[in-house]
Amino acid sequence: MRIRKSEEQDIVRMMEIYEYAREFMRTHGNPKQWGATHWPPEELIRSDIRNGNSYVCVNESGKVIGTFFFIQGEDIEPTYKNITEGHWLDESPYGVVHRIASDGSERGTGSFCIDWAYQQCGHLRIDTHGDNTVMQNLLKKLHFVHCGTTYVEEDNDPRLAYEKSNTVHL
Repeated sequence: MRIRKSEEQDIVRMMEIYEYAREFMRTHGNPKQWGATHWPPEELIRSDIRNGNSYVCVNESGKVIGTFFFIQGEDIEPTYKNITEGHWLDESPYGVVHRIASDGSERGTGSFCIDWAYQQCGHLRIDTHGDNTVMQNLLKKLHFVHCGTTYVEEDNDPRLAYEKSNTVHL
């Protein structure tokens, strides 16, 4: 597998992957995270591509099998400024992964994408819906630490906030 920046011609495939992910989440006990709002909207994905923050995971055959948003910097995620029931481990600049999804065709796609993002910056934050036990288990497997609760603008559901930093050793 390899990661590359998304391009306009990837949009149809990316939207197919998000459709698969919404159905997967629905059938695995997480119907609200993306299903209620048909998240993410295509215009947001187009904006991510224009801004250079959209990525795809491509398998050995050249097929796009996963997609995600990634950005890094200082205070790049406004919703992460307010964390309740805990605190962040590291206040240094960080990377954020959002909207990660795969088509389910190859095991390990999510791990590969998150590991790639972590390798870019060595400090990553990610949040997930409380019902998304698949993502929670993946983050635990990848040695992320649950730091508290944060909220997103899209809905009122709390998100579990996770962090991994190469400067913090627990």
